[in-house]
Amino acid sequence: MRLVFTARLAIVGALVAAVALILGSVTAAATAVQGEKKQPAKMEQAQRMEAQSLITLVDDVASGKAPADSLPVKWEQNHFIRALADKTYVPFTLAIEPGALTTPGVAVYLRVVAKGSPAVAPPPAQGEKKKDDKKGAAEPPSQYAFEDLFFVDLPAAAAGQPQRLRRAFAVAPGDYDVYIGVKERPAAGAAAGAPPAAGAPAAPAGKGGVIKQSLSVPNFSGREFTTSSVILAQSVDVLQTPLSSESQAENPYTFGQMKLEPAIEPRFTKKGTLSVVMWIYGAKVDDSTKKPDISMDFKFYQKSGDKETYFNKTEPQLLNAQTLPPQFDLAAGHQLLGTLELPLASFPEGDFRLEIEVQDKVATQKLTRDVNFTVAAQ
Repeated sequence: MRLVFTARLAIVGALVAAVALILGSVTAAATAVQGEKKQPAKMEQAQRMEAQSLITLVDDVASGKAPADSLPVKWEQNHFIRALADKTYVPFTLAIEPGALTTPGVAVYLRVVAKGSPAVAPPPAQGEKKKDDKKGAAEPPSQYAFEDLFFVDLPAAAAGQPQRLRRAFAVAPGDYDVYIGVKERPAAGAAAGAPPAAGAPAAPAGKGGVIKQSLSVPNFSGREFTTSSVILAQSVDVLQTPLSSESQAENPYTFGQMKLEPAIEPRFTKKGTLSVVMWIYGAKVDDSTKKPDISMDFKFYQKSGDKETYFNKTEPQLLNAQTLPPQFDLAAGHQLLGTLELPLASFPEGDFRLEIEVQDKVATQKLTRDVNFTVAAQ
């Protein structure tokens, strides 16, 4: 017996056509994270103080000091996707321990440092100015590979679940240390920056935490036949219109009008659907059709301890002159998107390995990607 696509996969097929024609579909996601030093357009005095406190926390960790860890922050996952200007787009998810935050408002500082890069000199102490400083001069560009600072209210989480924060950055391929500082913001009454009344206690400082994560960012800019990270998604939705820049920054797994909800754990129920999304790079173009000719096979193996047995496969997914839109053009920046959405009702409970075989028929090249997942009763 062969697993077959369902009606839901027609939506995914439409996504392949729609997203493929977006000039640099990841561009919409990566535009807001081009690596310049970013700060809110206007910052109140209290926000500046919060930001400086947060940057100091990160400076301490970067210089080798042990973090206080008063706010437990965990790096949950990240993915690698090709972006503009030979950069790689890195969306990621952080989790803050359940109940750790006393307020939804947090300040977040993100710093990405290339391994082996020279230490950055600290900024002048407050009140000091360089001789050539001019009033109103533009802030100098960041000396790091990427740097970002923002204030956000985190959504509430279900009971017993962590509060999650998703953002992204774009950097050139290489090895990096990623530092992220998260700090509670003062309650609304203390956020205006006004000093406390005479004799009144000062507002308590919010809890802060810093996480350091090392990453090796792959190179997608060459002509090598390869793929992005394989993203397992809890859901794949089609938006009516693209997101605004601000909303895009808060939803880094949105590409054009395709919005993904990445699965934190590769665990799905029999009532659920396995959703897979990946991009294919370096495909050759057929001289006669001016289109690539890609075949994708999704094969499933059931695991039992150290052994596994073949379970089933889908019909091949074809990306070629017959299935791609007539105006599809790799040279124009259009991207090859491979997707799968498969209901799991026919799967027994247990552990599985999905083997994705991608074949470039023009170049007679083949590669495989493996994804492990679990099917549970509920």
